[in-house]
Amino acid sequence: MTAPDPRDDRLEHPLTDEPLELDDELDDEFDEDDGDVVELDLAGFDHGDRRPPSGTDEVATLLREGALDMEGRLLDASNVTLIGAIRTEELAATCVYKPVAGERPLWDFPDGTLAGREISAHLVSEATGWSIVPPTVLREGPFGPGMVQLWMDADPAVELTEFVRLDVPELRRMAVFDAVVNNADRKGGHIIPMPGGHVYGVDHGICFSAEPKLRTLLWRWAGKPLTAEAVTVLHELDDQLRGELGDQLHEHLTRREVRRTQQRVAELLRTGVHPQPSGEWPALPWPPF
Repeated sequence: MTAPDPRDDRLEHPLTDEPLELDDELDDEFDEDDGDVVELDLAGFDHGDRRPPSGTDEVATLLREGALDMEGRLLDASNVTLIGAIRTEELAATCVYKPVAGERPLWDFPDGTLAGREISAHLVSEATGWSIVPPTVLREGPFGPGMVQLWMDADPAVELTEFVRLDVPELRRMAVFDAVVNNADRKGGHIIPMPGGHVYGVDHGICFSAEPKLRTLLWRWAGKPLTAEAVTVLHELDDQLRGELGDQLHEHLTRREVRRTQQRVAELLRTGVHPQPSGEWPALPWPPF
């Protein structure tokens, strides 16, 4: 696959292959004086008689077919990250929308789009059965094609600085997932503990580099044996990467990046342990939260 180069002023539309013009519309629409998501009442969107989606089919329908009504912008995000409501005639929820046109160039991720990497992370997440990445699709939006992801409200009772130090299965699974996708930015704020115990991970735009770039707060298990569950999941993932999952990833990643993903899974199975920092790349993201 020859992926579009986000360093160019003209990108290929990832859905139609048509040229996409970058312009200042995003910054004009959501400037730094407006839309600070911290000030938004996310629970206060007026959805009328619409209800939240129930089950995977309704979530998928809402994300793919719903109308997007963007209310604000996450100002601390390095790329344009918009938040708002997504609605059909019957369903409604809060979502995140990251348009390809709002991506900033990264010298070490020159191929494809960050949105494509987010989609790829979701595909791998679903293949593991761990549902680490919230439901995510690639679709058209108000500012062109981009990633649309269901917003997850974290449990307000959880103190993240303490939570990320815990030895819990949900975080250990995430550590394995991050090793597979080569996550270069697992900050504390990218970990979403939910009421009820499930833990989501978000912001996977800089994953899948062909070079080792694992950078995470989840080094607690470095060098320790993988759990029996993780080994089983990795064997299944190894098979899927050589079949349909690999074909799906090729739509968003280069062949080398997909091949390296297969190799990372094989290496985890060969060693049977969680990876350790290489010493050739900063082990921790900055800032960590």
